[in-house]
Amino acid sequence: MNTVILESTLTCPVCGHARTETMPMDACQWFYECGRCHTVLKPKPGDCCVYCSYGTVPCPPIQIRGKNSGDGCCG
Repeated sequence: MNTVILESTLTCPVCGHARTETMPMDACQWFYECGRCHTVLKPKPGDCCVYCSYGTVPCPPIQIRGKNSGDGCCG
């Protein structure tokens, strides 16, 4: 079994601000407010959460099941 990484650095596509956050194991995070410009980030089409769209590491369920599992991170 692979080790699940719980920290991911989110980077705001508007201002470039980056911050490392701890991802939840049991919940989707659909919104994230940038600490610098206050833009509210939402997942890109085809992604299940903000970590999969803007993070350096995909969310834990995607790490475990894979992106093509068909049920995203909350399926």
